[in-house]
Amino acid sequence: MTSSRKAFVGAEIFDGSQFHEDAALVTGNGRVLGIQALNEVPGTTEKIVLDGGILAPGYVDLQVNGGGGVMFNSAPTVETLTRMAQAHARSGATSILPTLITDTPEVTARAVETVALAASKVPGIAGLHLEGPHLALSRKGAHDATLIRPMTAGDLDALVQAAKRLPVLKVTVAPEAVTLEQIRALSDAGVLVSIGHTDCCYSDLAAAAEAGARCVTHLFNAQSQLGNREPGVVGAALQLGALSAGLIADGIHVHPASMSVALHAKQGPGQIFLVSDAMATAGSDIDSFTLNGREIRRETNRLTLADGTLAGAHLDLTTAIRNVVELCGLPLEKALAMATSVPAALIGRDTDIGTLRPGARADMVLLSEDLELMSVYLNAEKALFETP
Repeated sequence: MTSSRKAFVGAEIFDGSQFHEDAALVTGNGRVLGIQALNEVPGTTEKIVLDGGILAPGYVDLQVNGGGGVMFNSAPTVETLTRMAQAHARSGATSILPTLITDTPEVTARAVETVALAASKVPGIAGLHLEGPHLALSRKGAHDATLIRPMTAGDLDALVQAAKRLPVLKVTVAPEAVTLEQIRALSDAGVLVSIGHTDCCYSDLAAAAEAGARCVTHLFNAQSQLGNREPGVVGAALQLGALSAGLIADGIHVHPASMSVALHAKQGPGQIFLVSDAMATAGSDIDSFTLNGREIRRETNRLTLADGTLAGAHLDLTTAIRNVVELCGLPLEKALAMATSVPAALIGRDTDIGTLRPGARADMVLLSEDLELMSVYLNAEKALFETP
């Protein structure tokens, strides 16, 4: 971390919610000091002159299964998290929630221990997302059916204890596999409860939201759809303001027309945010890997099991931002917020990450006018990454 005072000039500045033109982003000690008019920056401040583009907060990705050629499930170690964090930082996601897909109790416990250790040692690790094993078999997707099971009293206690040790704990569950009392207990313990991999109906999800669930995992995927007489999970996610929802905006998991309808229909204050759902292929050139002993192959940007089931995504958030702008007609400031301030606020970190407000970490991305990633800055220093 540097102690020098810097002023980033020459680019539009997006602070997480709005744009600032003809302004300078001033940093010191790796933190944002403020956004000032150009003529207010002292002449003694070091100026970092950018050649146009958009300077925005580093992305916050709440669903990251792997990256850099490795999966968190396969080796839940600090070394794996370091490799994943670096791979995603290269693509602009400077804060991530490593995601453990349905696995054994032993692997889950090891993941909690690892993230508790890494959160203060590995830059970019914001907490942990446990996606399963308490899901509905009917909507298992790429999860191993033999490992899916209802939540027990012991499971609940382990999660409550884990929440005390982790900066953020997000848990994806299905109402078919948990009780409302368990959802309430998790929420009361500070867990971000997300509903996913479920066939539950609108009223069941409304009850879960009333009990404390605040999120829906990968909207449209592995869940009951919006119908004329039964709104399902999709309808509830869009209509219930208490719920936010992650969206895999790769154009593969969700049709652009469906994304557009959802983005225009969502009732607040909950919001839709972008996730990569990235697997081991992210930030690497591998075209296959294994998950729970099953091979997952990549063809272009599609990842599938042998039977064609989608298995995560090969996606970065810059591409997701560009997709919702170009395919859905979303204003750029809303698209950028979906990858920065919106997910940061959902996990209670919006004063520290996902924003360029005073006091926040000076983790930033520089985008070109046509929304290509140009540079990544960590603690106000341009990051120089090794070639993966």
